[in-house]
Amino acid sequence: MLSQQKIFSVSELTRSIKSMLEGRFAFISVVGEISGLRQPGSGHMYFTLKDDQAQIKAVLFKMQQRYLQQPPKDGDMVVCLGRVSVYEPRGDYQLIIDTLDYHGEGALQLAFEQLKKRLDADGLFDQELKKPIPPLPEHLILVTSPSGAAVHDFIRIAQKRYPQVQISVYPAAVQGEQAAKELCLALSEINLQQAAGRLAADAIILCRGGGSAEDLQAFNNEELAWEIHRSTIPVVSAVGHEIDFTIADLVADLRAPTPSGAAEMLLPDGQALREHLADQARRLHRTMQAQLERYQERITLYRHKLSGAAQPVDTLLLRLDHMTENMEHAMRSHLAGLQARVDRVENRLKRNNPLLVLNLYQQRIEEMQRRLRQIGTRLISDREQELARAAGVLEAVSPLSTLARGYAVARKNSGRHSLITTAEQVQVGGSIEVLLHQGRLECEVTKVEPEERGV
Repeated sequence: MLSQQKIFSVSELTRSIKSMLEGRFAFISVVGEISGLRQPGSGHMYFTLKDDQAQIKAVLFKMQQRYLQQPPKDGDMVVCLGRVSVYEPRGDYQLIIDTLDYHGEGALQLAFEQLKKRLDADGLFDQELKKPIPPLPEHLILVTSPSGAAVHDFIRIAQKRYPQVQISVYPAAVQGEQAAKELCLALSEINLQQAAGRLAADAIILCRGGGSAEDLQAFNNEELAWEIHRSTIPVVSAVGHEIDFTIADLVADLRAPTPSGAAEMLLPDGQALREHLADQARRLHRTMQAQLERYQERITLYRHKLSGAAQPVDTLLLRLDHMTENMEHAMRSHLAGLQARVDRVENRLKRNNPLLVLNLYQQRIEEMQRRLRQIGTRLISDREQELARAAGVLEAVSPLSTLARGYAVARKNSGRHSLITTAEQVQVGGSIEVLLHQGRLECEVTKVEPEERGV
């Protein structure tokens, strides 16, 4: 029986497995958790990709790492796109990764950190931008789902602590694809109504109970962050549980751990407030009573002193009026004398005022500058006239001017270009160059007629 079966060598079997696996799984996506990540000197990343039932070795070469959003680490849930490869010498198979993306909460956390970093750079988390919330608010607006438990928790605590407060609910989805859009619309509409004078809100509360990271994604929206930042009404973020943090928490003017916690933070305890006011009223009453008693004692003392006075009050009043008139006259005289002294000092200061001296020197400087400009202009004009006369002389004796009048200059072509002044300098058949006012001529000598002496 064995003699009829094909017997594989180890290398043949491994090669067959390699061909089958690499052909079948040439382009696949695999999701799993990174474990045992190491990165030797080559820069390549080696790790195990696992789930709760199996694992596979994986490698991410250095060249492919430039596409990573951030370096992976043990425990990250990732989706790897790549191909299966068999390493024949050891009979191992592994996943050669082309791209690596974060999966599930890992991807959400990465997006959260990237948005957080970007908004922080834009200044949306600055503490000096936080708007104060009145200690005794009169009107609060909840932006939340009317059917959720969060709105009922908030209203229950609010009515218990401070029943005087008015609470309005602006319906909006707090989970799902449309939630972020509805939350932005709610904030924008409330601010428009406030600006138009149709409502007076002390604060807006973004209200939602706890949930998974995916459930809270609407509050990690960039447009919602900017809408909170633009709000002229203070915004309170009361989203999830105390351990949940969202982008809305960081941008809002106040972060509450839970919806019920927001009610406790925003509203005073009515009973404690009443007791405090009653205590303050009692203290004020005691203080006023003691003050009145002291005033009563002083009035009694003054009344006793007045009743025993020898001079009538009318006489004292007349003396007071007379003294007042004398004092006013003396004050007017004294002030007049002071004013005269001030005037004299002011006149002396004006005469010795450095600004007057500076103005005089400034006028002299400006006059000298004007004269210098006139002299300079005259000198330049004289030099221009001298230059024009010299140019005229040069123009008269210039060879170019002579050529312009119809004359020409003849030069030899051969050897050095020497000027020809007599017929004896050339021979019949020779070549000469004739320079004109515009251009030149190449000429051949056909006849030579020397100047006859004595003619």
